[in-house]
Amino acid sequence: MPNKILIVDDEPFNLDLLEQELTDRGYAIEKANNGTEALKKAASFHPDLILLDYQMPDRNGLEVLKEMRNGGNTAPVVMITAYGTIEIAVQAMKEGAYDFIPKPFEPDHLGLVVSKALEQERLKREVAILSDEVSERYHLVVGKSAKMNQAIDLAKKAASSKTTVLLLGESGTGKEIFARAIHNWSERKAEPFIAINCVGLSKELLESELFGHEPGAFTGAHQLKKGKMELADGGTVFFDEIGDVSSEIQTKLLRFLQEREFERVGGNRPIQVDVRIIAATNRDLEGAVKEGRFREDLYHRLNVIPITLPPLRERREDTPTLARFFMQRFSKETKKNFTEITEEAEKRLLAYDWPGNVRELANVIERAIVLGPGHRVTLQDIPPRIAAAERGTASSSLSYHDAIEATKRELIIRALAEAQGNRAVAAKALGLHRTHLLRLMKSLRID
Repeated sequence: MPNKILIVDDEPFNLDLLEQELTDRGYAIEKANNGTEALKKAASFHPDLILLDYQMPDRNGLEVLKEMRNGGNTAPVVMITAYGTIEIAVQAMKEGAYDFIPKPFEPDHLGLVVSKALEQERLKREVAILSDEVSERYHLVVGKSAKMNQAIDLAKKAASSKTTVLLLGESGTGKEIFARAIHNWSERKAEPFIAINCVGLSKELLESELFGHEPGAFTGAHQLKKGKMELADGGTVFFDEIGDVSSEIQTKLLRFLQEREFERVGGNRPIQVDVRIIAATNRDLEGAVKEGRFREDLYHRLNVIPITLPPLRERREDTPTLARFFMQRFSKETKKNFTEITEEAEKRLLAYDWPGNVRELANVIERAIVLGPGHRVTLQDIPPRIAAAERGTASSSLSYHDAIEATKRELIIRALAEAQGNRAVAAKALGLHRTHLLRLMKSLRID
């Protein structure tokens, strides 16, 4: 859909000239020949940009601009006038004009100013949307449970300092969302928040991602690249799964935490930055230290303020609030109108132990919204393993065989979650041979 532009000028020749020039560039045009008509058409046409003449018979462009802003119209305005004095330009910018073009105008200059104004407006909308999405995600950092409220209180106290925070907890408990909340509660909230997933990246890739590289540092490094640490100057860097970094990266991180400086790959000049570190892991770092897999000095540098996020089974009272939050989010995303979770469905959500924690709950509610036929999440909309949950007993609404199958499925999924997907470890925990576990997974349709 083409961008809409309202052109306001009291001279018909100028109106036609501007219309022709901008129509040729693919814009949809509406015209007004005085300020009064401009206000009416701005309200009905909803333009993406307004080209506004300064000198008009009924009122000048600045007066029209003020009335538009007072009426809530935020479309970017470019003033066009033959009276191109610096004073008028400054006044127009103070009143909220995007730019100022004197008559007679150059077509290329006009086109450039218009395209830049529209691009800036698009970026502002994107930032506003992303900001709303991020703010919405902070609703997940809530809780009625004592454990969750303790974690939130500690995080808010830690947010006011530069101190390193270590987030601990099972997979799916929302550690990245919590890290973003700490950043948002801090004085750094207007600065960058950069998340780095330490899993799956080689030492070389992770080092370049973190610290950047100089031209010629390695094959393919043709130009200077700033790393995440440098880009986050003034803000926060979040290391997800810090327990998975190599010993070489551990050494470089320790030096950074001690001295707050680093060198790019292939460089020899120390670079200092002001960055707050938040790290997270679902691993036992103390155990890794004892086994020699994680540096003890780095562990103590990270473990200044440890915050443990409780699993969902230890904060069951928060489950309905989170479930309704996800229902509203996925209803909005799928353009459906789900407004309720039935009492029976909510009871089973409360009874289930959620080995995958908040992430698993989000997936279950998303599935219910996408596949559900109505406006309510019912017992029929949630998976059998959860529908069977009743504080350790099978649901009387399921048949004997369905309940047994749901229980088997729940036990296997929980064992796999606790084993972080390692099937051999999960099989051992369940007292099964690995091949038997694989057959069960296939028959129960567990991925």
